Amino acid sequence: MQAKDQKAFSFQEKAWQKFVLGYSGMVVAPTGFGKTYSLFLAVIMDFLNHPSNYKNGLKLLWVTPLRSLAKDLARAMQEAIDEMGLDWMVEVRNGDTEAKQKARQSKSMPDILLVTPESLHLLIAQKSRDVFFKSLKCIVVDEWHELLSTKRGVMLELAIAFLRMSLPKIQVWGISATIGNIDEAMDVLLPNFPKKVKIIAKEKKKIDILPVYPEYVEILPWAGHLGGKLVDQVVPIILQSKSTILFTNTRSQSEMWYQLLLDAYPDFAGQIALHHSSIDGKIRQWIEDNLSSGHLKAVVSTSSLDLGVDFKPVDTVIQIGSSKGVARFMQRAGRSGHSPFETSKIYFVPTHSLELIEVAALKEAVKTQTIENREPLLLTFDVLVQFLVTVALGGGFYSEQLRPFIQQTFSFAEMTEDEWKWCLYFITIGGKTGKNYEEFHKVVLDDSGKYVITSRKIGMLHRMNIGVIVSDAMLKVKFISGGYIGMVEEYFISKLKKGDKFILAGRILEFVRMKEMTVQVKASTGKAITPSWLGGRLPMSSNLSYFLRKKIASSGKKNVQDTELQFLQPLLERQAIVSHIPQENEFLVEKIKTRDGWHLFMYPFEGRLIHEIMSSLIAYRISQLYPISFSMAMNDYGFELFSDKEIVLSEKDLHHILRKENLMTDVVASINAAEMAKRKFRDIAVISGMVLQNIYGQHRNNKSLQSSSGIIFQVLEDYDPQNFLLRQAYNEVFNQQLEEPRLSTAFERISNSKIIYIESKQFTPMSFPIKVDSLRQALSSEELGERIRRMQENNLKPIKNRK
Repeated sequence: MQAKDQKAFSFQEKAWQKFVLGYSGMVVAPTGFGKTYSLFLAVIMDFLNHPSNYKNGLKLLWVTPLRSLAKDLARAMQEAIDEMGLDWMVEVRNGDTEAKQKARQSKSMPDILLVTPESLHLLIAQKSRDVFFKSLKCIVVDEWHELLSTKRGVMLELAIAFLRMSLPKIQVWGISATIGNIDEAMDVLLPNFPKKVKIIAKEKKKIDILPVYPEYVEILPWAGHLGGKLVDQVVPIILQSKSTILFTNTRSQSEMWYQLLLDAYPDFAGQIALHHSSIDGKIRQWIEDNLSSGHLKAVVSTSSLDLGVDFKPVDTVIQIGSSKGVARFMQRAGRSGHSPFETSKIYFVPTHSLELIEVAALKEAVKTQTIENREPLLLTFDVLVQFLVTVALGGGFYSEQLRPFIQQTFSFAEMTEDEWKWCLYFITIGGKTGKNYEEFHKVVLDDSGKYVITSRKIGMLHRMNIGVIVSDAMLKVKFISGGYIGMVEEYFISKLKKGDKFILAGRILEFVRMKEMTVQVKASTGKAITPSWLGGRLPMSSNLSYFLRKKIASSGKKNVQDTELQFLQPLLERQAIVSHIPQENEFLVEKIKTRDGWHLFMYPFEGRLIHEIMSSLIAYRISQLYPISFSMAMNDYGFELFSDKEIVLSEKDLHHILRKENLMTDVVASINAAEMAKRKFRDIAVISGMVLQNIYGQHRNNKSLQSSSGIIFQVLEDYDPQNFLLRQAYNEVFNQQLEEPRLSTAFERISNSKIIYIESKQFTPMSFPIKVDSLRQALSSEELGERIRRMQENNLKPIKNRK
């Protein structure tokens, strides 16, 4: 660092000092300030000062959540080591690493190895694992905040606990962006570590948040179309910047924006690229290399470029639509102005007018550093039983020796003796229902009392399925003539007929046929649909929804300070005239009658996923009062219940259906909780090894996995209802899918609010985008556009001011 005339930051120096003293810890610093060097150089310095403490072999294990991070990090580390004149080798080991290199690593480990959590578990499954790790001094977990609230994070907890059995003095460090619960994050990574320290950089990253305003305010906004209309304002931003990343929330949105930019400015051809996880890995690597070198003017991306990779030429970030969370927004902003003390510049392009309120909300959240928590997972038995089989495969374990270390992890600290015994029973006998099926008898207890795997077949199948993460089955897309393009989800292709056209990786493709899990296509032209990916729906965070409610409440007051709210005054005034602007202690309900029927709108501002649950619950509670059926629609701000029958609700009825009492009982009654748990159980069955996703190179599709796991789920419901994996499925539905804690908090807030009940004969600015979303499913884009035009004309007639 001195050779490059760079002065170390105080947090880096502190990390170096604490490492030498034997501490483990957590480093939290803004993007671009050298968090990597705070720990990578700590190990190098310690080696230079105490070479006798280091032996030949693997010294530093660096864990990253993404494969794409590993290659760039390894390159940067190797360059620094070479400049110092050290003979250390830095290598990567993950799913992209060639078998030849893995075999060489197994014989002779490099000094520094970069892995994913799955690759680390595969190393633990090797018979020679003790040789791999015998010289290990330190484990660094990069982007720990991204792993913390996932099952991959639990995998890492277990791996670290296991390695501490034979390496009690090993130092473990985490690198994290700012999160709301940093102390808890450190406790999860470093439980029962005698010497640990939290190092938070004093340096702060400056972020400029710049909204892109439309030419005029939509009085009746609707989602999606406005972003496309603003492309002519986005083009100059790209042209005046060195290099730009445009972030979208979904792969379909990124494909759409790539086309919009090329149509608006054809000279972008060859200068812009498209980056998301369904595009071929080699193409993604080419894009990342050319973004780093400054050869690309812009890249349209999803969250695939959110993390860790340094793209120094990037001086501008553009966020298309809501970021859904404060931390995600800051992470994306940090991709620009990556060098220390540069200001990160991020433009916010709304996809409808109301999203400009989010800009004001984000500004205040960033100013007050109100960042979301990442909640750790507890008692994920599917991950534990998979790990126990992994350890048994790599040489075995003794129950009384391993259990105390497992219980030192945050995830399994509350595990009872009965639960531990059940896990052992499950991996050896298959549980109560698996004892008659030999394929579930994976682990045996040998004469010495050690749990081991003796079957070569079971060992091979387990290695193929370590770390499997169940998602919607992805299908390769190839030209008939050969040539790989990317991947789409199975459910999207299932809707296509021969000759249908779709867009992928910026190309218009014609569907020809499906052959052996491969989509065969040919190049085409003309109109095409954009694939939708089920995994693309991001939930709005509770922090962002809090600031959103706060800003909406302030928008109705005089002397509004936020420029975004000043711009939206015509829309907000219309809302106040035809309905009401809810204050922080108020909850708005709108009942609207149109010629189509009766509409009930509610505005919790808790995000689309929570609103899905709330709409089902409210519909159920109304149906308890009198027989009526509804169709439902929702966005991040509120939801609609629509019926062709009149929705009769008095003020008393309204308070009754919004009550906080018997909340989860009614939620369970309003949804098919068993069906939701059955779908959750699919993932649990695959992770725990009850159902195998990969069998000798064959990848089973989702339909097959759901069918197999569904049968097991029903058997357990009927014959083993106390099965811990079955119980886990219901827990995950309540805590993750139904978000019970957040739902309870929302209803607590509503019960303490004054309910404002408005009746109207026309749609309001807040209800209109929800109504449009409900029509989007049933109408073509042409029909939808015409229907919206008519609705706007009918709903923009003058109306007497309610005040």
